[in-house]
Amino acid sequence: MFERYTIDPKGLLVHKGGMSSPRSARSAAVVVLGAGKGERLKSSLPKVMHRVAGVPLIRHVLDAAAKIGPARTVAVIGPGMDDLAAEVGTAAVAIQKRPLGTADAVKAARAALDGFSGDVLVIYGDNPFVSEETMRALLERRAGPDDPAVVVVGFEPEDRLRYGRLVPGKGDKLLRIVEFKDASERERERFTVCNSGVMALDGRRLFALLDAIQSRNAAGEYYLTDIVEVAREKGFETVFIKRPADEFIGIDTRAQLALAEAHMQARLRVRAMQDGATLVDPATVYLSADTQIGRDVVIGPNVVFGPGVTVADGVEILPFCHIEGAAIEAGARVGPFARLRPGARVGRDAHIGNYVEIKNARIEDGAKVNHLAYVGDARVGARANVGAGTITCNYDGFGKYFTDIGKGAFIGSNAALVAPIKVGAGAIVGAGSVVTEDVPADALRVERAAQTTLPGWAAKFRRVKAAEKAAKEQAKAKAKAKGR
Repeated sequence: MFERYTIDPKGLLVHKGGMSSPRSARSAAVVVLGAGKGERLKSSLPKVMHRVAGVPLIRHVLDAAAKIGPARTVAVIGPGMDDLAAEVGTAAVAIQKRPLGTADAVKAARAALDGFSGDVLVIYGDNPFVSEETMRALLERRAGPDDPAVVVVGFEPEDRLRYGRLVPGKGDKLLRIVEFKDASERERERFTVCNSGVMALDGRRLFALLDAIQSRNAAGEYYLTDIVEVAREKGFETVFIKRPADEFIGIDTRAQLALAEAHMQARLRVRAMQDGATLVDPATVYLSADTQIGRDVVIGPNVVFGPGVTVADGVEILPFCHIEGAAIEAGARVGPFARLRPGARVGRDAHIGNYVEIKNARIEDGAKVNHLAYVGDARVGARANVGAGTITCNYDGFGKYFTDIGKGAFIGSNAALVAPIKVGAGAIVGAGSVVTEDVPADALRVERAAQTTLPGWAAKFRRVKAAEKAAKEQAKAKAKAKGR
């Protein structure tokens, strides 16, 4: 069963429904359109490279499409979008040389689809919410006995805004798609199903239909929406299916990007709670699309997960932590106010406390780094204890160096371990020490100046300072009286 949830802005589950699992997909190719330059976002990045939940928009689409097992996947991008080409992974890359419209963008995939005669899904790369279920539903309808050449996804949002409209015929037949700017007021009111832009097309007929599309519009562009009328003129069936509106959130502005982020966060929070995690205040927890959280994990308020985080069962993450590129093993406790940077590995039942930063370091089982410490490029052995204010001095301005702290070692408060260095198992480093040489196992290393005690010095110091202060105040009073 595939389950659907409606989520309120605070990330809470308020409704649950279900639908049957569709039939297995036929041979399909996926064409993802991503050539937009992001001009309305006022950005130098391609539109589909903007991130939601730590992941580029196009990556969400490609990951969802991969779940249907497509025979081919093609990303259509613009010239010079090298970073985008690298982001699409194993997908074939097609270049739309000039921005001549959405139909022209699909035509750019002609060479990548050469010899393919199955179904072709066309999806926009800036729509991160299109689900596997919707893709399978499209393919299932394409496999219908009436053999439709075109299947379009429609949706009914609460606010129809400036969406194009589907003009329906009898049943699920689709007569045409009218762009919002071309629709009359009567059409805008009468036709309530909006165009998502997502389609399933018959690969055998696809390019003949695309080649027949004309650029009869003010922009001089070739619109993919015209494929419906072209197909009908050739005597082919064109139909539509309806899918939930929350899968089709347009992203054309920074404000819409922020709304998409909020929507994605709500989904991710619900998924984490469904999988057995407790989010004390869900609306303040921010997750990445790839965050993996186990069962019986408790996450306090104001915790942020960057990309690449894995949290095992039974972990407690206290408030105000920032975690990225890190793995936390079962039973560990992190925070509050802790920062785990990329390469941090926290072992079973280990403790990472307040104002502690861990970077590219392994904190082994049962070890404790509880207060105001920095551990970078290091290993902290099992059940070792790193005291408050301790730092591993891992960088000399030119290179990074490794600190190895052995099993059961104890590092006193305010110690500085100057890497490369090794503290042996069971060794103790005295508080306030600056350690520049290896410490043998079970040894004590103390580095500090000899203490000097002067009896009565503090009381004498206070008497002198008090007398100086009184003299100054007396001088001020005399000057003030003289001035009168």
